[in-house]
Amino acid sequence: MSRISSAIVGRDQTYFTLFESAATNIVRAADLLDQMLSAWPERPELARDIMVCEQDGDRITAELVNRLNQTFVTPIEREDILELATGLDDIVDFIEEVADFMGLYKIEAPMEQAQQLAHILLLSARQICEAMPRLRNFGDIAPFTAEIHRLENDGDRTVREATAALFDNGIDPMMVIRWKDIYERLEDAIDATEGVANILSGVVIKNA
Repeated sequence: MSRISSAIVGRDQTYFTLFESAATNIVRAADLLDQMLSAWPERPELARDIMVCEQDGDRITAELVNRLNQTFVTPIEREDILELATGLDDIVDFIEEVADFMGLYKIEAPMEQAQQLAHILLLSARQICEAMPRLRNFGDIAPFTAEIHRLENDGDRTVREATAALFDNGIDPMMVIRWKDIYERLEDAIDATEGVANILSGVVIKNA
């Protein structure tokens, strides 16, 4: 391999390394949220750890964008790099919003459906993390993306049931509004994992 080719490959691998770092960060944030909702209100300090994950996600995204602006040759299409970087960052942003809402809205006790959604999100995040290293060789990620789609369907059903329960149980209207916001952000986060799965599938198909 020539010196020029080696340099190109080295730059290419950096993109994949950053994507894998972003995926690992998503799992950490989702795991912290899962713990936070399971133990709420005993461990509100986990919100600070989630904020650190959000900041780490922003840093990784900024590094990806800066590298993209400075690199002529990229391992996958530039549009795909930007879309994937943004999609991964969105997941952590939604997770941080959920954690923030729990404190801002002075939630006294968690809803069981919120705990279920947080766990679905964690499972989906793990699938992204397991699939991401296969992007280096454009390997088969179908089992992981299929599971993410299944989990997203579970999330949709849980959100519908959770929202309906808010109106069935005579909950204070202000609490209904607050929990609806939280459910929507959890749904957004789960939907964002499916969005990343779709991006990954598209990249693999283009480069197969």
